[in-house]
This record gives sequence, C-alpha cells and structure tokens, in this order.
Amino acid sequence: MKRPSFRRCGNAPGALSPEDQAVVDQFRALLPVLRNPEAWTPGHGQDIAVRIGPFIERAHPRPGDDHGTETIAVALVHPDTGHAAAHLHGHQLGYTDRGWLRCETTAILGTWQPAYTTLTHAAANLPLPDDIGMTPAHYAVHVEAHHSNGTSRTLLRLGPYTQTWLASHDADRLNTELAGRAATVLPGFTVIAKDTVFAVSDHERYTDPYLADVITMDDVLAGVST
Repeated sequence: MKRPSFRRCGNAPGALSPEDQAVVDQFRALLPVLRNPEAWTPGHGQDIAVRIGPFIERAHPRPGDDHGTETIAVALVHPDTGHAAAHLHGHQLGYTDRGWLRCETTAILGTWQPAYTTLTHAAANLPLPDDIGMTPAHYAVHVEAHHSNGTSRTLLRLGPYTQTWLASHDADRLNTELAGRAATVLPGFTVIAKDTVFAVSDHERYTDPYLADVITMDDVLAGVST
C-alpha cells in the first residue's frame, strides 16, 4: 500500500518563500491557541476574543462593566490596537464607530492573543458587517405608571448611563421614594422605576443623569402633566 504524500501547491518547487513561511508560522501558532484558549476571567479588564459570525475579533471590556456572568459591555477594536496605523485602518473598516456594545459571555472564546489576528475582518481587509449581533451597551432608567386596567405610561426617562450598576442604583433609589408617595399622589396606579436599555434613537426624550441635579420624586410626578 502506498503511503500518502503531500505536495506544496505553487508554481515553483523548492523551499518555501518568506511569505509562505510566514503563513505557515502563523498557522502553527494559531493551532494551540484554538485548541486551548486562555480562559477569560470576569472583572479583570482583559481584552477578549469574541465570535462575530465566522470571524474572531478583539474586544476591550468597558471598565467596571465587565463582571457580568451573562452580558458585559465591550468595544470592538482593531487587532493591532496600540500601533499608530491601527486607528486609521480600524476607522476604515468600521471598528471605531461602534461605541460600547452588549456582548453575551457565550460569544467569548477567551482572552485575546495575537495569534487570533489572522482570523479577524481586519486581516482579510473586510469591513465589519452592519449586523454584528451586538446591541449598544447604553443603559437607562424608566419610571413607569401602570394602571389596573392594563394601560401604562412612562413618566420619566433617565439616560444614558455608561455602567449598568449606576442605572440600577438610581432605579432602586427612586423606587424607595415611590413606595412612600406614589400611591397617594397617583391613586389607582403602580409606579415603578426600572433599569433598561437606552433607546439611542429616542435620545431627546431623556434627561441626562450626569448633567441633571439629583432626581427627586417631584421630578417623577412632573411627568404626569407632560
């Protein structure tokens, strides 16, 4: 029985060219990384490798918002981030105009390693697709009045928040005030504050929590007449 033999594809026999050797070296470096990716640990601020369709991209977690077990906030960055030419190339391919995004932890392959570079859109000189499977990671607080007949209305919108815990903190604080006053001021309604996703397209209807003074119950009830 003949043993199978492998031949190098190409027009010229002999030793590999420097360009071909570089490809082979990259492939060899990639194999152990794919087989044994370095585990990602929430809350450590490490750049991560995330799946975007058939590609793998480098993502930078948002400081203070990278400890979720199901979803964290990240920004997609060019794989050569840190080098002078990376910003311009990243802008051309759509890396720099995405902002913060919600990334499900199930899409995280592991911590970022340079060997992943060959699997990115940038390495193929392709722009990121319009739909990358991630929604903007901006957050908000909505104060809503729910009537017993099933109708409801939003009294106040706060946002955008850049971190989920800040939105949750303000929602909890408002709910404490609402529990004491809303029942008497708005009889028949249940008023609650909840943290939610910031609707970028509806930004004019929001009050910026970072520019406004401390939001009080009076601000909430002012929404009844607007």
